[in-house]
Amino acid sequence: MKSQNELGVPIPVSKPLVVRTIKEVTKAQREYALEKTEYNMFSFPADLLFLDFLSDSGAGTMTDLQWATLFHGDESYGRNKGYYVLLDAVRDIFERGDHPKRVINLIISGETDTKKLMDELYLTSYEGGFVNGGVHQLSHPNTFIVPQGRCAEYLLFSTIAPILREKDPNKKYYIPNNGHFDTTEANIAANSIYPVNLFSTNLMDEFPFDQMDKRNPFKGNMDLNELEKLIQEKGADSIPLIYITITNNTAAGQPVSMNNIKKVQKIAKKYDLPLFFDACRFAENAIFIKEFEEGYQDHSIPSIVQEMFSYVDGFTISFKKGLANIGGGLFFKDRGIFHKKFSTKEDIGILLKEKQILTFGNDSYGGMSGRDIIALASSIYETVDLNSLRRRIFLVREFARKLAENAVPVILPAGGHAVYLNMDKFFEGIDMKIDDFGGIGFTIELLKHYGIRACELGPFAFEWDKKTPEQRKSILNLVRFAIPWNAYNTSHIDYAVAAITELYNNRKKIPKVKISRGAELRLRHFQTGLQPVYGD
Repeated sequence: MKSQNELGVPIPVSKPLVVRTIKEVTKAQREYALEKTEYNMFSFPADLLFLDFLSDSGAGTMTDLQWATLFHGDESYGRNKGYYVLLDAVRDIFERGDHPKRVINLIISGETDTKKLMDELYLTSYEGGFVNGGVHQLSHPNTFIVPQGRCAEYLLFSTIAPILREKDPNKKYYIPNNGHFDTTEANIAANSIYPVNLFSTNLMDEFPFDQMDKRNPFKGNMDLNELEKLIQEKGADSIPLIYITITNNTAAGQPVSMNNIKKVQKIAKKYDLPLFFDACRFAENAIFIKEFEEGYQDHSIPSIVQEMFSYVDGFTISFKKGLANIGGGLFFKDRGIFHKKFSTKEDIGILLKEKQILTFGNDSYGGMSGRDIIALASSIYETVDLNSLRRRIFLVREFARKLAENAVPVILPAGGHAVYLNMDKFFEGIDMKIDDFGGIGFTIELLKHYGIRACELGPFAFEWDKKTPEQRKSILNLVRFAIPWNAYNTSHIDYAVAAITELYNNRKKIPKVKISRGAELRLRHFQTGLQPVYGD
């Protein structure tokens, strides 16, 4: 008889304790709402949907432990107790590997020994890692709490851009990435720096769906040859930092191998350049390394995370991509390459803290409530739980596998948080040009007919019509179905697969789309007006 681990399905790791009833909404009602919201996916009322795959950002279902932890929230303006818990949770997850201190348990257990709390939590002194503590977080800060990832990106790029311009106001600067996501790219470009995507050359290669549980080609890797070429052509002094997105959201959520991270770090070290992670889905990336990279099968998720982050000088992160509903941060290694490169006249940490306080709030809450801060600290530990990760990855693979079995063109293997349709292949043989925005037409029809919301991440979102021919080369034509943590099960996936398949079989009826308002806006997919154009 097979053991529980040999059955070929994940062991149940949770059960629902709260049920939210989905409203009955007719096609006519959705069609009316679409018209009133200018056919913009981000503007459509979520309460009128059956399934929402627009994003996994902050949309997950909190666990009972997180709900319980909320009651320990402290709304003090200066140095709330959750601040100390969160800082040490970040040390646990990103620095300590298999040896966490879990000081959060002091608060959850109701510890009343004041000396113990002072010695182990409130007055501890740390320096040398991503999270300085005590007086060191005051004199040379390196940790900045913000509401979400794009706030961290804004904080980073709007602070370093003036330093770069002061060095040379006429110089062009470039930030390479294995795949900039939309807000990252926009924050870089808004500060007159050029974002460059260096996708892996195998990204769009065919992959058999029945091999997803057996191997992975790590299509999220950065193209090392193109990275070297960019640095040599532009000059190392034109590269403020190198970014690696884990997992690679723009490139169909594909994972990055540890080997690729190490090789990028070697190149960064060669040219004395800071290396940063866009670390939103670090835990999903870690389980791919554990499952498919040689030498890591016997490693724990915390130890893999620890090694991954040992190779970088800093990271931005949206904690909303995990189990938390809100939260983000910017972190860099104390007195590392980034600190040395950008601490010219003033300490870069002080400059970042000043901007954090000016824009988001005092450094110990950074625009978040105390309840959210301590719930976030709790959620970080749950995000790296192996069984929870396996359930999450299983659901994504099932979604992709069932679509592939129905001949729907999906990017394979599936990534860690979402399923991506290849819209070039979806409309193959049909009169649908790249600037007809067929991916948007697909999302409109999917929402109208079936009450399912998805997100186009292609020529519309990344502004194909506003880019140069060279820039267009790095724009993929995808539609993403992001799966929030713990929110859906296989019945939701089966409904989505049936609806997507039906649209694929009737793809000739999908409309072209015109931009009716705001074509020139930045991040236009969040705010423009659209109009579907139906044929005869």
